[in-house]
Amino acid sequence: MIAKNTREPGIYSPMKILFYFGHPAQYLFLRETIRNLIKNEGTSVVILIKTKDVLEELIKTDGFEYKNILPKERGKTKAAVIFSFIKRLFIILPILLKEKPSLLVSTDAPAAILGKLLGIHRITITEDDYEVIKDLAGLTYPFTETILCPFVCSVGKYEDKKIGYEGYMKLGYLHPNVFTPDSEILTKYDIAPRFVLIRLARLTAFHDFGVSGLAVNTLDQLIDISEKHQFPVYISSEDELHPKYHRYLLKIVPSDMHHILANAALLISDSQSMSVEAAILGTPSLRFSSFAGKISVLEELEHKYGLTWGIDPSSVEILFHNIEELLQKKDLKPIQEEKRWKMLADKIDVTAFLTWFLPNYPNSREIIKENPSYQYRFSQLENSPLKKH
Repeated sequence: MIAKNTREPGIYSPMKILFYFGHPAQYLFLRETIRNLIKNEGTSVVILIKTKDVLEELIKTDGFEYKNILPKERGKTKAAVIFSFIKRLFIILPILLKEKPSLLVSTDAPAAILGKLLGIHRITITEDDYEVIKDLAGLTYPFTETILCPFVCSVGKYEDKKIGYEGYMKLGYLHPNVFTPDSEILTKYDIAPRFVLIRLARLTAFHDFGVSGLAVNTLDQLIDISEKHQFPVYISSEDELHPKYHRYLLKIVPSDMHHILANAALLISDSQSMSVEAAILGTPSLRFSSFAGKISVLEELEHKYGLTWGIDPSSVEILFHNIEELLQKKDLKPIQEEKRWKMLADKIDVTAFLTWFLPNYPNSREIIKENPSYQYRFSQLENSPLKKH
């Protein structure tokens, strides 16, 4: 892992980087990078967040200083989304004027707009295709300077702003150079070694309106199928569930979630983020969502590497059939683990790349534009079983 001396010779300058996170996955993507940047002489970091799911709990556990600019989680309506957008503009502006950062890093449209207004270098991070987040992209991409995303992602007509890297956002915190699953976590929570994890997302993001996923009334059959094959069920849900499902709820410290996910026999989910995480960890996953077939990262993980399977909500019987089929495969986990290492061998260590890219910006952007293969110096894969063959 590259933590120090990551600047290119001759382009050093003091750097203050302001990060704004509106979702736990965004924070996790850059968490290890932030740890490395803090060690870099001449680099200072400012972190802003809004309340979303377990985001604040995660950042508190990690011990970073931060400011929560929206302590109350917003509502689910379009009006609530628009109001929150306007509110962030007025809250972030005085912070930027006070902190005077050299670089803004976020997914947020207000941050991109204000950065352009104030002449601050700005990077928008994303893993979603332009067509999936078209409304949000239309508010953000015209104002951002750089769109930092996986090679496989489409950014529509803003290709000239794209800096693509050979990896995924989730590799920023789940690459084996950064994260090692701990099976002892199961003992901590008295979880059986062979279990099915069901994840229910809230689907209230800007791009989630009109999107459907796992309906609560399908849970009974999902549970019945799993238990029929001797797999206990644990449910992780962003929304409150009917009391009859409370005995299935996964009650853990949020920072332990990826250890739990890595040790699951199967993930059934309507969460795109957790489906990518499962694939990177080698956990088989069935994602049941209107986004099936529409997200480049998941399409690559499914069709190039065979690490996940997408099912449209109109095909609930296919979902049930596939669960039956997968739970009967005794060697499924080892097969997925082998596929996982083959995927990892194709990708870079995203955290090592970002630890170089951000404090060297904007010079690093020009280096990658002129020579995209420069990033492969950050592709070292430690302890890979593929090296033994």
